Amino acid sequence: MVRVITYGTFDLLRAVHLDFLERAAALGDELYVGVSTDAFSRMKGERCLIDFEARIRLVGALRCVSGVIPEHDWEQKPADVQRLGVDVLGIGGEWTGRLDFLRPWCRVVYLPRPGSLSTVLPGEKISQRGSSPVVLPEPPEPRASG
Repeated sequence: MVRVITYGTFDLLRAVHLDFLERAAALGDELYVGVSTDAFSRMKGERCLIDFEARIRLVGALRCVSGVIPEHDWEQKPADVQRLGVDVLGIGGEWTGRLDFLRPWCRVVYLPRPGSLSTVLPGEKISQRGSSPVVLPEPPEPRASG
């Protein structure tokens, strides 16, 4: 049994999200999705239109998703991988090279996002994801285990 994990906010769930999740699911037998909590989304500078409870319900209802967990912070990924027995992290191509610190615990696969994933909020700029790089914070250093 090959377990895969991915992470995201998944606000305003659309076909491009489903495409990404189906491609992540194809990397193994089970797909677990870490959905960013409202507090973590705010910390990342994101303003969600759909609250966390609704987002995890929507993502969890997708056929390709085996389970959903809350994503509280950047640092939880190694613990999630170990706790869930994850074999593969499938993550968007905009993270290429930046999650390699997880390689001691799992295979890391960067999936390009075809097309454009954008969110437009009243009074805000259009944020293009997929067709152009997104500036992301540096990933955290892995914590020393026990």
